Amino acid sequence: MAGHLQKAGFSTTVYNRTAAKAQQWVAEFGGASADTPKEAAANADIVLVCVGNDEDVRSVFFGDQGILAGLAPGALVVDHTTTSAGLAEELDIAVKAAQSEFVDGPVSGGQAGAENGQLSIMCGGEQSSYERAQSVFQAYGKGWQLLGKAGSGQRCKMVNQVCIAGILQGLAEGIALAQKTGLDVEKVQQVLAGGAAQSWQLENRAHTMAKDEYDFGFAIDWMIKDLGYCLDEAKRNHLTLPVASQVRGFYQELQAQGMNRCDTSVLLRKLKQDN
Repeated sequence: MAGHLQKAGFSTTVYNRTAAKAQQWVAEFGGASADTPKEAAANADIVLVCVGNDEDVRSVFFGDQGILAGLAPGALVVDHTTTSAGLAEELDIAVKAAQSEFVDGPVSGGQAGAENGQLSIMCGGEQSSYERAQSVFQAYGKGWQLLGKAGSGQRCKMVNQVCIAGILQGLAEGIALAQKTGLDVEKVQQVLAGGAAQSWQLENRAHTMAKDEYDFGFAIDWMIKDLGYCLDEAKRNHLTLPVASQVRGFYQELQAQGMNRCDTSVLLRKLKQDN
């Protein structure tokens, strides 16, 4: 994402908690690197964050060397990390207290979407801040939408993850049935792609799942984290999500078996273990 910004003509300074990654980025794309989040944010018009989870975000925002310590009044901060909605609301208050603007903007599209500049961006925040952020979204996004106040982007990403979990479990069960009954999964995928079962997962993962290949895209470690946020948010709203809860449990079982870095389509392995 930062590479796309640099290529688009933005003067980009990066910070990574692993310094060697920042140095490697500079060697590949130019730009500059900083030793701390505070230094990276200093004098920046727009600060973009994309790390791992709530605590990772807090570690780069707060403290003497955090983003807030170096943020210039009037700057815009966009957090692309998938976090809890509560954290987005917390950051919105903290950034506004620093006389700056905040947008929560989690993304969907995975590694490939980031590398190809084809991410979908779900936003929460003020309309004026969202409009300002679009100047950078154009560098690495294919679509973006403002859903409401701060936290709304994170809640939309939760909907995204719940839908993906259900689709992947259904796809795993469908492929298992196809294989058990002697069907050619590639031919099945081709014919289903023209009907009501069509989905990105069917188009991009059915053939790799059939080959028992799971070294693509989004690791189950991250999906377990994301679905945890979804279930917490559902509980706060007195809602049960039975499929999301069950699928998260399946991922946790696979994680415990050492498959934590496999991508989310690995649900087929779990199904085969149980049959």
